[in-house]
Amino acid sequence: METVADYFGSLVFNDETMRNRLPKDVYKALKKTVAEGKDLDLNVANSVANAMKAWAIEHGCTHYTHWFQPMTGITAEKHEAFISPIDGGKVLLEFSGKELIKGEPDASSFPSGGIRATFEARGYTAWDPTSYAFIKDDTLCIPTAFCSYSGEVLDKKTPLLRSMEAVSEQAVKVLHLFGKTDVKKVNTTVGPEQEYFLIDKKDYAARKDLIYTGRTLLGARSPKGQEMEDHYFGAIRSRVSAYMKDLDRELWKLGINAKTSHNEVAPCQHELAPVFGTTNIAVDHNQLTMELMKKIADRHGFACLLHEKPFAGVNGSGKHNNWSISTDTGINLLEPGDNPKDNAQFLLFLVAVIKAIDEYQDLMRVSVASAGNDHRLGANEAPPAIVSMFLGDELTEILEALVSGKAVNGKGKVQMELGVHVLPAFPKDTTDRNRTSPFAFTGNKFEFRMLGSSFSVAGPNIVLNTIVAKALKEFYEELKDATDFNAAVTELVKKTYSEHKRIVFNGNNYAPEWVVEAEKRGLLNLKSSPDAYDTFIAPKNIELFSEFGIFNSVEMHSRYEILNEEYSKTIHIEATTLIDMVNRQVLPACTGYAGKVAAAVNAKKLALPTLECKSESALISEITALVDNLENAVTELEKAVALSAEYSGSDLAHYTRNSIIPLMDDVRGYADSLELIVDQKDWPYPTYGEMLFYV
Repeated sequence: METVADYFGSLVFNDETMRNRLPKDVYKALKKTVAEGKDLDLNVANSVANAMKAWAIEHGCTHYTHWFQPMTGITAEKHEAFISPIDGGKVLLEFSGKELIKGEPDASSFPSGGIRATFEARGYTAWDPTSYAFIKDDTLCIPTAFCSYSGEVLDKKTPLLRSMEAVSEQAVKVLHLFGKTDVKKVNTTVGPEQEYFLIDKKDYAARKDLIYTGRTLLGARSPKGQEMEDHYFGAIRSRVSAYMKDLDRELWKLGINAKTSHNEVAPCQHELAPVFGTTNIAVDHNQLTMELMKKIADRHGFACLLHEKPFAGVNGSGKHNNWSISTDTGINLLEPGDNPKDNAQFLLFLVAVIKAIDEYQDLMRVSVASAGNDHRLGANEAPPAIVSMFLGDELTEILEALVSGKAVNGKGKVQMELGVHVLPAFPKDTTDRNRTSPFAFTGNKFEFRMLGSSFSVAGPNIVLNTIVAKALKEFYEELKDATDFNAAVTELVKKTYSEHKRIVFNGNNYAPEWVVEAEKRGLLNLKSSPDAYDTFIAPKNIELFSEFGIFNSVEMHSRYEILNEEYSKTIHIEATTLIDMVNRQVLPACTGYAGKVAAAVNAKKLALPTLECKSESALISEITALVDNLENAVTELEKAVALSAEYSGSDLAHYTRNSIIPLMDDVRGYADSLELIVDQKDWPYPTYGEMLFYV
């Protein structure tokens, strides 16, 4: 019988495949290039390309593509056939090292934020040899970086790789001060947990809002939502289970370590979590996961929704970014050990993260800002828009004691006693697990919980890596000439925590009192995406990214323009879709139903003139009043959308947030009230109850 081990990674040109197919000297040269980050020799590239082509053709491939991640947030592909014409009307199947290393897709229609002119529309893709090539849809996919004709980066992979190098360089220098001179490289690792909804494909096809925007712009509450909390970790429906098994199999073929699947809080909501991986590979894998989720859902008669808030009134979907940092010698630098109070190295790296998050709260917020995620952040289903950190009682107590000069009593593991002899005792996790915290320490990693479900995880990890690199660089400068290194580390830990502990909060982030407390502490509360975007190009942030070569000033401003433009376009599409649905579906349905009721009243009075028909008359009056209000609200929304043409850039984003969204809310309010009155048979699209509780 075939097992997972038999086919895991079968569609990946991975290390084992390369070892088996490449000449030994070529394999060693390639591995050395990857390990040392040097340029790839063309002869080595040619040999790799030949082996890769032969392997791909054996698996039925006819084409290859440079698979890259532009600023759209999704992936892009330009397929090229292996064929090369020869005399006699024949072809050879060729693939050179030059074709492996570099591609030249047209960059004219990718977001650039004004970074290049139309006549400079050519773009270049460059192979990322640290991420394995793979086969998808009978095409050899080569993970690549993407840049403009003038050299500025237009993708999310290049700055991510730069940030990984930056944090590695600074961490290694600090570790050498601790005597860990055998450490040559440090890797950040990520495990992105992915939430999503599955609904019936026929319901999806019947709703223009889901098709055009990924979320329901209209929809009254269902009689049942998530009140009973019966869906969370509940028994998985057979149909959904079949989908999950199919998804796991396809992910495993691509070497993606899909590990955990379960029902989430909201009806029809689910989650998939992978095993940790090196950050750039984890980013690639998450992009593939989202793509395959949608594709495989279609096979099973589902539509997979990755929007952050597809349904009002029930939990939206996020993505938890589990981030850690480890050496090439196998040491997790965020592992406290049995006695964290005596682990100076751990405490130094811990306060480096604390310092980084506090000083760059704005960048952390920008990294998770989008029109879709604004529906989640701040609601009682996701962390608030205020960035803070959870450390747990033990670590907080240790750091507070260090600052105050008191004895540190580090807690031992507390045994959990369940009161039933047959059940085993087990140690309680002393880090706790505060599910309301935006950025929580969870044992040997930090869990960044503010990401939206549709996000590329590249952006948040670019920020995390870079700001931690900055803190470590400052630490190195302070410690490198210390005469008493141990004393200097202790003093630095104390000083850093004392200066930045305002960012640490172990309480309930959902409580209204926290908003007040956070303001007293001087923490930022950037409630909307446009507010967050404006901080991105602050001088300190441009200086940060420039210092480590992640982005130059031009690239920063281009991303700022792209973020504002994407936000405004998203809301514009939603607003015009809402107008279309109301004018062409909701209003005709409501007036038609009112006409039916009026006809019934007339028929009754014709049969028995003395009948008053009070309830029917009241119903007609209520519908008419709501329809009038709805028509007026739509008219105001149409005017606001037309007026948006007078704005651009950040001004347009703020206008959209402040003027268009409130009017969309007004329209929805009236339409949803009508949905609860009009006969369901007359309503023009599937309701929440039908979509969330399909059979």
